[in-house]
Amino acid sequence: MPFEYHTAAQTTFTKTLAPIPTPGNNSFLSDLVSSEPFDKEKPITAGFYRQESGEPLVYTYDYHEMKIIVEGEFLIADQSGQSVKAVPGDVFYFHPGDTITFSSPSYGLGFFCGQKSLGHV
Repeated sequence: MPFEYHTAAQTTFTKTLAPIPTPGNNSFLSDLVSSEPFDKEKPITAGFYRQESGEPLVYTYDYHEMKIIVEGEFLIADQSGQSVKAVPGDVFYFHPGDTITFSSPSYGLGFFCGQKSLGHV
């Protein structure tokens, strides 16, 4: 089976990110690729998440996810009170049960890979 290749995904694919239903409607996410067609029991899915300034997104994970910041900046906080200003190159691991607050003074773009089904928000 040949590998999958998504040329310039960071600049081309991110133009099609779908809004996440949030009060300020300034959070966007789309899955780019998933192992689900080949492994329905434990799929991994990767894509891009964009947060724009305004209303923060508060999200409780029910799966494992890793995220690397690729553009802009995020303010990321968890339920324990830990908070960081995240910039390109920073990597995060979110565990099932973590409640994370994502915000940005301007915008941030992250690439994620999570143990979730395609389309699961």
